[in-house]
Amino acid sequence: MSTVVYLNGERVDYENARISVEDRGFQFGDGIYEVVRVYGGRFFYLDRHLARMKKGADEIYLDMDFGLDNLEKVCRQALKESGFKDASVYIQVTRGAYPRQHTFPPESSCTWVVIVREAKAQPREFYENGVMGITVPDERWNRCNIKTVQLLANSIAKEKAKKAGAYEAIFHRGGCVTEASSSNVFIVRNKKLLTHPANNFILHGITRGVVLEIARDNKIDYSEEVFSLQDLFEAEEVFVSGTMTEVMPIVKIDGKIIGDGVPGEITRSIMKAYDALTKTIDQ
Repeated sequence: MSTVVYLNGERVDYENARISVEDRGFQFGDGIYEVVRVYGGRFFYLDRHLARMKKGADEIYLDMDFGLDNLEKVCRQALKESGFKDASVYIQVTRGAYPRQHTFPPESSCTWVVIVREAKAQPREFYENGVMGITVPDERWNRCNIKTVQLLANSIAKEKAKKAGAYEAIFHRGGCVTEASSSNVFIVRNKKLLTHPANNFILHGITRGVVLEIARDNKIDYSEEVFSLQDLFEAEEVFVSGTMTEVMPIVKIDGKIIGDGVPGEITRSIMKAYDALTKTIDQ
């Protein structure tokens, strides 16, 4: 079992994988990406990730000239060759290499990469006891719904969380919570589950969508609506969601205890339902 890399549809050794210095992903951050989780050899909603990637490509006028069906085929082949049962599959597509200019090249060929690695599970105590978060101003651009490789603001926020001994940094814009540096944010207020609407200020997370489906199927009252920093601090429960994060309870933010200081009832029920899905979904 080993990490597998496919570059432009061909398998290459990890150590020898190379792209051009003129690649627009390297020079401009002109590209998009996805991270897909694999459980027990089964893709967890690969179809939804690829659909979001196609939508993101359309938003930035990027023609994925290699074909989405071909990309899916390579993802599945790379996973098989890796031998991993629990894996993360990283997909990146850029506009390709062309002599540097801000305008899009008249003709270009995408650079596309698939990397399959063994997935490292989060420590169980994180889910059992909850983790800490901090809040930071949301200084990103206004098209957060596009999953681009332009992640400097996210990386700075994540580094601030790390230095504070926290798991995640929660963004706020104009006094309202948007999402976190690498996950979506949910709160429980008056027994109702709330998360920011799926507009241009957040990434429309695949796991976020699954959580909302779980809430619907389990008759949990929920709403997609804007909520404030005060709502966050006064919430009965807080959790974040993401492909590698899964459903992670937050029990302290900026040093303030959330609710009873332990993962709440609604959070635990969603965690349980999500865990059950990871053992059955293969899409």
